[in-house]
Amino acid sequence: MSGVHERQQDVDIDLGGLFGAIWRNRMRVLLATVACAGVAFVGANLIAPKYKSEARLLIETREPAFTTGQDRAQGREQPAFDELGIASQVQLLQSADLIKQVARNMKLYELEEFDTTAKPSAVSDLLVLLGIKKNPLDLPPEERVLKEFSEKLVVYQVERSRVIGIEFSSKDPRLAAEIPNEMAKVYLSLQSGAKLDTNSEATRWLEPEIANLREKVREAEQKVAEYRSQSDLLPTGENSTFAVQQLNDISAEVARMRGERANAEARAESVRAVLKNGGAPDTLTDVVGSQMIQRLKESEAQIQGQISDLSTSLLEGHPRLKGLRSQLTGIRGQIKAETQKILSSLENEAKTAAMRETQLVQQLNTLKANAARAGEDEVGLKALEREAAAQRQLLETYLARYREATSRTDSSSTPADARIISAAVEPTEVSFPKVVPITIVGGVAGFALSAIVILLAELFSGRALKPVGSAATVPYRREDDDEEMESVAIVHEPAVRNPAARPEYGAIKDIGVPARSLLSDIGPAEEDEDEAVEPAFAEPGPEEDGDFTVAAVARHLIENNISVTVSVSPSGDRGSTATVMLARHIAEQHRKTLIIDLTGSACPTRLMAQSVHLPGITDLLVGDAAFGDIIHGDRLSGAHIIPRGNANIKRAMRGIDRLAMVIDSLSDAYDTVIVECGPAEVEGVRRLTRGQETDIILSIPGADEDEIVDLIGAFGEAGYNEIVLMTGEGSEPPHHPGRRAA
Repeated sequence: MSGVHERQQDVDIDLGGLFGAIWRNRMRVLLATVACAGVAFVGANLIAPKYKSEARLLIETREPAFTTGQDRAQGREQPAFDELGIASQVQLLQSADLIKQVARNMKLYELEEFDTTAKPSAVSDLLVLLGIKKNPLDLPPEERVLKEFSEKLVVYQVERSRVIGIEFSSKDPRLAAEIPNEMAKVYLSLQSGAKLDTNSEATRWLEPEIANLREKVREAEQKVAEYRSQSDLLPTGENSTFAVQQLNDISAEVARMRGERANAEARAESVRAVLKNGGAPDTLTDVVGSQMIQRLKESEAQIQGQISDLSTSLLEGHPRLKGLRSQLTGIRGQIKAETQKILSSLENEAKTAAMRETQLVQQLNTLKANAARAGEDEVGLKALEREAAAQRQLLETYLARYREATSRTDSSSTPADARIISAAVEPTEVSFPKVVPITIVGGVAGFALSAIVILLAELFSGRALKPVGSAATVPYRREDDDEEMESVAIVHEPAVRNPAARPEYGAIKDIGVPARSLLSDIGPAEEDEDEAVEPAFAEPGPEEDGDFTVAAVARHLIENNISVTVSVSPSGDRGSTATVMLARHIAEQHRKTLIIDLTGSACPTRLMAQSVHLPGITDLLVGDAAFGDIIHGDRLSGAHIIPRGNANIKRAMRGIDRLAMVIDSLSDAYDTVIVECGPAEVEGVRRLTRGQETDIILSIPGADEDEIVDLIGAFGEAGYNEIVLMTGEGSEPPHHPGRRAA
């Protein structure tokens, strides 16, 4: 039905209707909630209680005080545990060896809780006897305890820390506390024992290594001494040899002699310059420093004084004055001769210094050659010294570690790299099951499940859907009014199997009144003022060949793949009977066929369903039934039927807009959907199809010719172009001049 398909998207979920459905079924929800809560409460009380306790270990590097300072001085600081190290300790605490040690210490294999297979049930014995199950007693007790122990143990690392938690659950609160503490104790013992074993192994390994290193060091030092003597590289101090020291001394002596020579030459040159220029030699340092010059100067001064004294009393030509002057001239000559001697002495000193310098330079060159040769020999010496130093350092390291390992082994002073920071205590509260939370969760689950079932039922039935954007939409309301149900005539109604099962709204009576359609209870819809209503003529149908039988109409519907069609029966139950035959004929062609009964007499329901009182389309529209409750099978064919139903017809027809959506949904599941309307008016059909183009079947066996012509004209004027006549199994249809189909 094109009209229905075009309005498929114009729907919305009625939230108020959903919550209203939950409220209407509140007693069911309450019963489901109480039942689930009760089941959860009983189940929680039947479960054996379990207690849980926890111990915590801090993983850290622990060393004795007397070794910590030594390690730090030697640069051997112990590294802190990283994430991988903590994870490794967690795995160690879960190892089978540690668990077996705890089981042996506490004799857990004697407890029934840790060896449930020791007392097998009769079913278990039967399975073992048949070979289906392996005999658990074949395993040793420790293996059986290990499996049960591992299921109750939880070891984990506290997030962002080096703390490990040991959690254990048991039926006995005392065991729940003792087992984590015992595990921590065994773990610390294993860690400490592992360190002692490491020290013992290190001691045994270091002893032969130290002896071997001592021999290597002795040989290396002997090679160094022999090489020194052979290469004449005798040490004279730190990082120095005899040749180097001698070269240094000669270099210093050459520098000193060069200085002395230069000094002597300068002094001689100064004396020579004074004598050459006729200056006073007593101004020179070397001349003044001479004792002879000093005595001659003293004599000169005395004679000069006597000459001055006698000049006052004697004449210039006096012999005594002449004698004193002659002595003065002699003394001055002596001074000059002595000065010349000093000059010659200085020149000799300069020559001697030059000769000494020449000799020292020759010796320096010789020592340089010797030093170069010694440097080449020293390369090999340093290599031997490095080898000896490396062997000596390794020996000292091994000796230090050997002494440390020996002291730790002898004193057993090796603590584990962990300590207990929180011991497990005997729990006072049950960890599982928590009766109150389980009961609350069970109640909430019951409430949620029951509410979900109700919501799904509302959604699948279509009662929770409402059309959107339609001016003719009538909101769905479920109200318990006292509106009386119209009397509906039923022709030839079979006997009711259960009279008490009749609907609560009125009664169905066989009063023999003319048949009518449910669409007669639909009020007129307001037409769009802009809509132009013009007569339209039908396309040629099966009547072009003069065949208007049920088989011809069925063939027409199948060949044109018409999924939804509306059948109008002006003749009442005779036309409805022909529509039933049409549905059965289509179903025989292996097509899924459904007929919806919208007749007032419920003729299709009486012909196809097991009972006229089955829930049907009116129950769906008022919300008393779901989709799955209203679809029934035909008694004589593979077709299905949706009966008329038992609800108030006027209340049901208020949901005519929802009926279009129901038909559209059914067309997706069925190949052919036939809506049997009975003797419906054109206005009712227009409301059902929403004024859209739809295939109309006029089932007219026994109908009056004028009435059929008027009805065809009315449908044509309403805009229905596809109108097919169906006269029944063999009757001929009435003909109207100028019209073959409308």
